[in-house]
Amino acid sequence: MKESMTQEAKRPLLSEGKKRASLGEVERIFLPSTTVNNWDQIQKFRFKDDDLLICTYPKSGTTWIQEIVDMIEQKGDVEKCRRSVIHHRHPFIEWARSPQPTGVDQANAMPSPRILKTHLPTQLLPPSFWESTCKIIYVARNPKDCMVSYYHFQRMSQTLPEPGTWEDYFENFMNGKVSCGSWYDHVKGWWKAKDKRQILFLFYEDIKENPRREIQKVMKFMGKNLDETILDIIEQETSFEKMKENPMTNRSTVPKTIMDQSISPFMRKGIVGDWKNHFTVAQNEKFNNDYKKKMEGTSLTFRMEI
Repeated sequence: MKESMTQEAKRPLLSEGKKRASLGEVERIFLPSTTVNNWDQIQKFRFKDDDLLICTYPKSGTTWIQEIVDMIEQKGDVEKCRRSVIHHRHPFIEWARSPQPTGVDQANAMPSPRILKTHLPTQLLPPSFWESTCKIIYVARNPKDCMVSYYHFQRMSQTLPEPGTWEDYFENFMNGKVSCGSWYDHVKGWWKAKDKRQILFLFYEDIKENPRREIQKVMKFMGKNLDETILDIIEQETSFEKMKENPMTNRSTVPKTIMDQSISPFMRKGIVGDWKNHFTVAQNEKFNNDYKKKMEGTSLTFRMEI
């Protein structure tokens, strides 16, 4: 761990009110203060060669790809996929919120092969990640829809500070002043990493447009071979409508003290293009200019609508 991360990292930076969690900072990237306070344990986490790591920037289809992966792993057995809530099936390695066990503790207690989850950018991963040959599935979502979804999530999630007004949040997201830092740095970092690692890089918009095609990509990447009947089941069970009603995926079992879904549902719309209901003309123009500047020099492209 770098020297600058020890003392600097452990001071809370953004907070709103007593009930809401604050953000701290690691290497100039905002993270929940509970994660920052548990940073030593996270950095010592040992990845294994047969792990499968699901990674996304927050609100980019994380739960969706988790359920797809689990359905493939369980060969379309719906009952097996309901053995426990999704956040217990795939430990979230940077999760640290007492009195629950940390994500690292959950992962360490899990038999191999493990399916794990993270929102960390590449530069903050535990060193053991780079020593392992584990596979990674990364899902990226266009930044406009990602911003809108994150804003509504932050309104109801008690594990993050209040997002403030939409106007304030718009600026904070563009400037990376949200948990997990800059969307731009996150997606570009993982896009670059795919040249060195076994990474299946997927796009939210592609899964929405043609779920079966993307499910087949995941299946092949995982080394599985499932027949068309099972693929039918997986496609059906991982639809937004099904998952929104499924207590194993919709976070309805999570206490209100962590997620207050009376403010905004965890699974809200699951569509492409909802940003049009939030961005003003001026905001859209400002965002487009900023996007063009920050995405210059990368072959990574996104569709803002389908």
